[in-house]
Formats: sequence, C-alpha cells, structure tokens
Amino acid sequence: METMRDRFAPVASRLLEEDPRVAVLLAEIGKDGFSEALRAHPDRVINVGIREQLLIGAAAGLALTGLRPIVHTFASFLVERPFEQVKLDLGHQDTGAVLVSAAASFDWPTGGVTHMAPGDIALLDTLDGWTLHVPGHPDEAETLLRHAVAAGDDKVYVRLSLQANRDPLTVDGEHFLTVREGRAGVVLAVGPVLDAVLAATKGLDVTVLYATTVRPFDAAGLRRATEAARPDVVLVEPYLAGTSTAAVSEALSDVPHRVLGLGVARRELRRYGTIEEHVAAHGLDAGSLRERIGAFLAPARV
Repeated sequence: METMRDRFAPVASRLLEEDPRVAVLLAEIGKDGFSEALRAHPDRVINVGIREQLLIGAAAGLALTGLRPIVHTFASFLVERPFEQVKLDLGHQDTGAVLVSAAASFDWPTGGVTHMAPGDIALLDTLDGWTLHVPGHPDEAETLLRHAVAAGDDKVYVRLSLQANRDPLTVDGEHFLTVREGRAGVVLAVGPVLDAVLAATKGLDVTVLYATTVRPFDAAGLRRATEAARPDVVLVEPYLAGTSTAAVSEALSDVPHRVLGLGVARRELRRYGTIEEHVAAHGLDAGSLRERIGAFLAPARV
C-alpha cells in the first residue's frame, strides 16, 4: 500500500510546477524523491544537508521574500532539534511555512529514540498560531498538504505516518467528522488510529468523531457531539497521551464532563521491536482500546 510519505514527494513536486511561490527545503532525508524537481527548479528545491537549524532559518528567509516553503525531514529533526528556530525564525518573525514530517511517533523503531517524536504536536502547541494536521490516509495527506500550501502564509505542520487507516475520508482542514453516533459518550480518534478505534468500539453505544486537524481545535464540533451523547470524552491520539485533553476541557468548560486521554506513554521503550509491538505496548491496539474505553465509560452502561 502506498504510504503518506510515498505520496508526499510527487504531490510537492506538482505543487512546484503549479505555484511559482512554492519552494521545497530538505535536510538530506527524502532528497531522492526530488531529483527530477531539483533539475527542473534548482532555485526552489534546496537541500541544506544535515543542518536542521539552518533548514528552518532558510525557510523563514525564503518566506520573507514572498515564497511559500515546504520543509521536510523526520519529525524529531523538524520540530525537536531546531525548536528554537521554529519559535523565533518562524514564530517571532511571524513568517509562514509548511513543515511536513515523517517517522511520526515510532515509525522507524530500529532508529531508536533519536528518530522518534511522540511529543511533536504537544511541543508545537506551546506556540501561537500553528495549524496542526494529522492525516490518517495518503489521500487525506495530499488534501491537507494542498490546503496548507494554499492557505496563504500561515504556519502549518503536516504529520505523516506509516500507520494509516484502510479508507480515506473527506477532510476539509478544519472540522471533525462524525463517523458513528451513540449516546453513552464520545470517542475522538485522531488520524491513523481511527480504524483501531472503530474496531474497539464496535457494538458500543458511543459517538466516534474523527479529527485530522487538531489545531485549531474544533470545539464547536465536539460540543455538538456531546449534546446528543453523555459528555464523557475519550481522546485517542497517535502521539503523546493527553496532548489535547486541555482543549477538550476548554471546549466543555461550562459542561460537567470527564475526559480520558489515550496515546503514546512517556516511558521510553528501549527495545526496537516493530511498529505493531510499539502500538500494543502503548495500549493503542483495538483490544487494549476496547478494554480502556469500556472501563472509562462503564458508569454510562455501554
């Protein structure tokens, strides 16, 4: 099956052809996917080498000249390593860029913790003005990337993962989608965890919402869902557990509610293993999710 990252280079290359404002910046990782684009647009496809701080600084500089930079590398090198540049060169200078990551929370387990970034969304959420997309399928990734490039000069993060749902949904870069309706609570599934959540909640009387854009947080969409269901919310995120629990609580600040945040635990798993083993170790497989969701919503008699 084609991955989100497989889709990225061809789509970004087409965007270079379609929009003269678009530039692509790389730090070695992913450069082979842009060999043709580099020959066609040597002034707008730039590989800075293994210099991630420079990667962000150069993107900000290009943005100041009026270009719309798409910046790509692994999440740990795109968000964590050059975070000061993300904060200052993009944030403080109020310049825009589209950061597109790969490797997600643990897509390359053999790379170890240096190549894992379960805290990327939480870290970017400490900054103002970022739009954060977490697609769950290559089609959604393409839609959200195109949306991000066309959005103007905003600061946008698109989180690509090898994990994906079987089928794409129609996403708009703003709103949560209602996938299933029920009365005993709301389960909000983010990006590639949707299939596992649907399997885990099969037969349960719960509403399942699907999010591919987590910032801005669709507070109105969550409120509508809780109007028809008990306002107990289970949040299932493919990154650091609890990243959006504060956003849920703020959205329901005037409504008595409970919230459970499920996701990647803070503990470091030091054995390489496989993606599937990491998913299970963090309790994000369908069986574990069903047990945890059922236990949390037990007072609602699901």
